[in-house]
Amino acid sequence: LGLAGNFAIFAESGISTTGVTSITGNIGVNPITSTAITGFALILPAGGAFSTSSLVTGNVYAPDYAVPTPANMVTTTGDMQTAYTTANGLVAPAPINEFMAGNLNGQTLTAGIYKWSSGVSITNGIVLDGGGDNCATFIFQIAQDLTVANSAVITLQNGAQAKNIFWVVAGSGAVLGTNVNFSGNILSKTLISVNTGGKVTGRLLAQTAVTLNAATIVKP
Repeated sequence: LGLAGNFAIFAESGISTTGVTSITGNIGVNPITSTAITGFALILPAGGAFSTSSLVTGNVYAPDYAVPTPANMVTTTGDMQTAYTTANGLVAPAPINEFMAGNLNGQTLTAGIYKWSSGVSITNGIVLDGGGDNCATFIFQIAQDLTVANSAVITLQNGAQAKNIFWVVAGSGAVLGTNVNFSGNILSKTLISVNTGGKVTGRLLAQTAVTLNAATIVKP
């Protein structure tokens, strides 16, 4: 992830929130400026390299802030895009293709690479089983959308950790419904949306925008 790993949320065209959102970790945008970070009531000291918000336990970065932030934002954007391209192109270990035709509801998945030419949906929940390995890595290569239904839960067991889970979404977006309990890093070519009461333990890294509504985001 490079510098993108320092962020709970990073987006290229904006981050917006409504309701009582809570973010643990840094957030940032580039190349769009801080005017596209809305709903956070940002506080920027004179000549500041970052701003703060009562909704963010961390710092808020944008390319219109003081040095070294502009250069760091360019690097972060490149690292995020490289992470997306790299994760989406991994072929070892051999991917498991079209698992359950993209309907993962109720399934238990072990570590590895999973690849779909369609979208992926989670209705009630899934289990990610690390097999007793704290470094177990899960990579989900999704050619279309990721849709997580209201109140769905991703349960981690046997060493699986959110920091080692990557949801790579190439479609029109990743949409997490209300009261979802989600784990993993979302690397999206486009939008990431987390609806009311949704909780994400992971990172939201979007090449367009991230929209939140009374959501909780915790960087692992």
